[in-house]
Amino acid sequence: MSPTRILITGGGRGIGRAIALHFAQPGVKICVAARTSAELDKVVEEIEAKGGEAIAAQCNLRDHGSIEAAVFRAVDFFGGEMDLLVNNAGIFDIKPLDECDPDMIQRFLEVNLIGAMQVTQEALPALREAESACVVMVNSTAGLKGYSGSTVYCATKYALRGFADALREELAEDGVHVRTVYPDVTDTTMLDGLDIDRSDADSPETVAGVVARAATGEDDRNDIPVRE
Repeated sequence: MSPTRILITGGGRGIGRAIALHFAQPGVKICVAARTSAELDKVVEEIEAKGGEAIAAQCNLRDHGSIEAAVFRAVDFFGGEMDLLVNNAGIFDIKPLDECDPDMIQRFLEVNLIGAMQVTQEALPALREAESACVVMVNSTAGLKGYSGSTVYCATKYALRGFADALREELAEDGVHVRTVYPDVTDTTMLDGLDIDRSDADSPETVAGVVARAATGEDDRNDIPVRE
């Protein structure tokens, strides 16, 4: 079943924007959540140009009150039920552990892990109200293997994987599916300024297609790599 009421975090650009535009069509309501209102407004316009309905929810994943407000706005827009939550927002950097200060470690934990947990927690009542619902975690190959210079990032992504695995068990009786997608290097602004070869990077649209297959159950595996 294709979802018609969708909340996407990190929806202002990159993979999140691509996911929103992939689903955008008449009869679909999408709430895109992120920090930058100008980017969100542009994505809303793009969704509406494809016939979908959309709203923007400015959201800081380091602020629980901001998360509460964004999810409330989405659920109100959807009429109380949510078919799909895409936990896509995340931050990334390359830095050896001995150069990672406490604030950086805290920031990565709050955005990449705690934010996703709190968004999901707030969305659960609306997901349970839907006839069939799905939570898709946009993780990373860094949630499957360790990379030098990415100790903090990998730690958050491994933890996100564990969160998804446990949540799946918790929601097994509620008709809410939980699936995790694992992109490899993807050509987004997240890589700007970093020494990473982007010549073989996947496009955000490629990742969005995999997320869509996970969300609709076309690919019903629990863990779905973008590159097979």
